Amino acid sequence: MSERSPKRGFAARPADPESWIKSSEQPAARVADGAAFTARLTIDITPELRGRIKIVAFQRGVTVADMLRALLAREFPSTEGDPS
Repeated sequence: MSERSPKRGFAARPADPESWIKSSEQPAARVADGAAFTARLTIDITPELRGRIKIVAFQRGVTVADMLRALLAREFPSTEGDPS
């Protein structure tokens, strides 16, 4: 049982390290102003609320992070003179 299975898992690295490191694909931008997301915010919520948020995000076809960013942007719009 010391032999490795020849079957590769989904997280296996590509055979050619150069193509792995020098990937030409650019990651998809989540939001147009993606560069503005430089800070992390941590909040404590109940497991029930977390579950409801995840369900709504799934139903809308978005990530929880994107949905909450949009909610916060609507609730706290930038005003003139604010550093973005």
